[in-house]
Parts: sequence; C-alpha cells; structure tokens
Amino acid sequence: MTLSARNHLPGTIEDVQIGDVLAHVTIKTAAGVIESVITRRSFDEMALKKGDAVTAVVKATEVMIAKP
Repeated sequence: MTLSARNHLPGTIEDVQIGDVLAHVTIKTAAGVIESVITRRSFDEMALKKGDAVTAVVKATEVMIAKP
C-alpha cells in the first residue's frame, strides 16, 4: 500500500473499546502509545483485534490504521 503520509509507526494493538458506531484502538509503538478512533465499520472490515500487528499512519490531526 502506498500513502502520501510520511509518518508510519508500526506497532501492536494493545487495547480495543468497541461501541455501536466507533472503535477506540490503542497501539503500542516504539515511539510510545498511539490512540485512534475509527468507525466500527472500518474496524470490522479490517477484522482488527488485540495483538494484531498494524501501522499507525499520521497525517495532520488524523491517525489511520493499516494492517499488512
């Protein structure tokens, strides 16, 4: 996957709090802990779960998640 964002932080999902509409995902990276709020739909489509290796992609004030 190619993205224009330059800040890619590989890490592991440490915690997940799932709501009806949103999912709050905590990612442990070498740089520290990153927290992201994504839609429940995206969370489900990516089949994310605690322990998954992911990449936090930071652009402006948003944090996106990519799963290999």
